[in-house]
Amino acid sequence: MVQVLYLTLFILGTALAFSEILPFLFEQGFNLQIFVEQLFTNKISALFGWDVIVAELVLWAFILWEGSRLRMKYLWVYFASSLIGVSTGLPLFLLMRQRYLIQNPQ
Repeated sequence: MVQVLYLTLFILGTALAFSEILPFLFEQGFNLQIFVEQLFTNKISALFGWDVIVAELVLWAFILWEGSRLRMKYLWVYFASSLIGVSTGLPLFLLMRQRYLIQNPQ
């Protein structure tokens, strides 16, 4: 049941992230300066920007720590997917971690 939840959240997070980033990329291209300007355009968006940046760093530490502890393979996939968004990388890692734990009981 939890795997269905993680898969659903992965799909939702990926779809929502792409629904926002693709129009930006088609309009602006990969222009990091404009991206950062728009991300930090006001105090509220800056709050969410910093929150996501810190959450991304926490996720990377979790992937590295937990993935290494369990000796999971292909950790780079979870790091790469998290660059789409924390809402993509976190549920994907949790899904694959759950599958790993079921296949490799401690």
